[in-house]
Parts: sequence; structure tokens; C-alpha cells
Amino acid sequence: MITKDKVSEFFCIADDFCKEFEVEMSKNALPASKDTPKRKRKCMMSDSEVITILICFHFNSYRNFKHYYL
Repeated sequence: MITKDKVSEFFCIADDFCKEFEVEMSKNALPASKDTPKRKRKCMMSDSEVITILICFHFNSYRNFKHYYL
């Protein structure tokens, strides 16, 4: 079983990674064109929250993600 402290630690590490990843991607990504369609709605969860959920899923013994998430 993963403790709340470990989940917080995973989140902090994932959040630091996402911040550094965004900086590096902005340096190396192709420029956006004006013709590309854009999403108009905001994301509900941050990337670091999604990564934290996936890390916790892989540390547990569930066979599929649906049973873990429910």
C-alpha cells in the first residue's frame, strides 16, 4: 500500500519533471502554424496529476486500470 506521503512525493517529482519537460519542448518543438486547429477547452487535470495516478497504478497489484480507478 502506498502512503499519502509517497503519493505527495511522486506528485512533486512528476511536477518538477513536467516543468522541465515543457521548457525543453518549447526550445525544440516546431513552431505552430496559423492553420492548425486549437482546442478551446481547458484540461481538467494537469500532466503531473495524470503521471502521479499512473505511477500509483503501476505500484499496486491491479490487473487493469478500470478496477484501480474505481
